Amino acid sequence: MSLKVKSILVTQPKPETDKSPYYDLAKKFNVKIDFRPFIHVEPISALDFRKDKVNIQDFTAVILTSRNAADNFFRICSEMRVTVPESMKYFCVSESTAYYLQKFVVYRKRKIFFGKQTISDLMDLIKKHRKEKFLVPCTDIHKQEIFETLEANGIDYTKAVIYKTVASDLSDLANVNYDVLVFFSPSGITSLFKNFPKFKQNNTRIAAFGPTTAQAVLDAGLKLDIQAPVPAAPSMTMALEQYIKKANK
Repeated sequence: MSLKVKSILVTQPKPETDKSPYYDLAKKFNVKIDFRPFIHVEPISALDFRKDKVNIQDFTAVILTSRNAADNFFRICSEMRVTVPESMKYFCVSESTAYYLQKFVVYRKRKIFFGKQTISDLMDLIKKHRKEKFLVPCTDIHKQEIFETLEANGIDYTKAVIYKTVASDLSDLANVNYDVLVFFSPSGITSLFKNFPKFKQNNTRIAAFGPTTAQAVLDAGLKLDIQAPVPAAPSMTMALEQYIKKANK
């Protein structure tokens, strides 16, 4: 018999609006859902970036995989007093990242392209502009899939590590217990053990989004109870709902 689920900790920032499927889930099943990022990003200084000998003005296009990538790309340009040419093309993995560029550039005057959510969606657009020299701003811990896809398609790109992913301080959670912990990256699992080296799973259920996160859970010697995306549950909230329905009967 499954233990009931009354509380869930999602290891991501709290949604910016009330229109989140997590809130719908909390209401539907009367469960407490809290949000707490287990990781955060820190900028890499212009001084350290210069050591990589990457000259931003050598590039004609930028591939932006997140808002963090956009923030740090324009930050490093500002710190290094680099003027980004108006002719620069921006390829964003999602529409929301593309619209976020309005914070930095006059949107309607720029060449901005976007995919649906992944590098594969964006690939058709990138291939149409394969003569460009692409810069990919990223964190020190990144998905290899992005670079493997670019290489497989013969794209001329350079990786620029301009920020790093670090474990957040979770010491205030030391005596707090949740029925379910929800992870979205291997870095989240690393952070869990960095903060709580003696962590024992006991009755805590672990949920993981994505195959690399699921593998990190297993590699850490933990039991994986809830996984997404799977055919029956393409989103994490759907996977949680299906699990809660069974557990809370």
